[in-house]
Amino acid sequence: MLWFNAPVASRIKFYKFKENMKSGFVTLIGRTNAGKSSLLNYLCGEKISLVSHKINATRRKINGIAMNGTDQVIFTDTPGLHESAKLMNKLMVEVALGAIEGCDLVLFLAPVHDDTAEYEKFLNLNAGIKHIVILTKIDEVNDEKIVQKLLQYQKFTDKFEAIIPVSIKKKVYKKQVLDEICKILPEHEYFYDPEILSATNEREIYRDFILEAIFESMSDEIPYCSDVVMEKVVEKPGLTSVYARIITDSNSHKEMLIGKNGEAIKRIGIRAKKLISNFSKVKIYLKLTVFVKKSWKNDEFMVKTDFIY
Repeated sequence: MLWFNAPVASRIKFYKFKENMKSGFVTLIGRTNAGKSSLLNYLCGEKISLVSHKINATRRKINGIAMNGTDQVIFTDTPGLHESAKLMNKLMVEVALGAIEGCDLVLFLAPVHDDTAEYEKFLNLNAGIKHIVILTKIDEVNDEKIVQKLLQYQKFTDKFEAIIPVSIKKKVYKKQVLDEICKILPEHEYFYDPEILSATNEREIYRDFILEAIFESMSDEIPYCSDVVMEKVVEKPGLTSVYARIITDSNSHKEMLIGKNGEAIKRIGIRAKKLISNFSKVKIYLKLTVFVKKSWKNDEFMVKTDFIY
């Protein structure tokens, strides 16, 4: 149809089956900066996933849950598909491709400015998998450009289930996307309580919010040399205390992250606290420290265990 104008198993629960109710898993796939995290947040109605204008900001899978009438859609946001010889980037792509396995449907995000090359690569990697093409960033072009792009995809009509232009900024076509997804999902009991927004551990969401604060507060080079290690989260009535360490690869980067008189780390903390508080709906105490681990991005065990999986 043409429109114009992987969760932790131990946490899965099943709810009483009602006639015609649907529930299933949908993976978001696309190149870096295609708008996957923004789309996840838009479809779920809340900010769950890290969003940044810088490339390769998303490093881990994040899960979001949206209800569409009586149907439940469990989304997985993934790192962007890209080619790189760097260990961490290669592992991030492995995470993205691995998230396709076992899902019921893929949303392939195609920015309206792109040609069809990335989509063709996706087809070669995942021949036959059910998917919907989501044409993103349509608010940046006129209607004629959108029509032209839709026509370019007509030669692939036997490959996709639907192609839908979406503008997150203008807040259009959300309902159409959810309706098309739910046509394809299997009839099944709910996997999660319909009241929750995400089955991802809150610590992982907090970690990505801190990373987003680093991306948005620092110069271009710093975020790619840094990541976040969660130490502990202490919840008390009316207050959640979050303790985390920012890891970076050199003393000079550590000094920049802390800043003169601690100004940089304070700026990061203020932004991260706001993101975490908006998500958790409680008052947040956040303690951030910075430490150096040289060449941490080249340590496969460290990247896999602490930063990617």
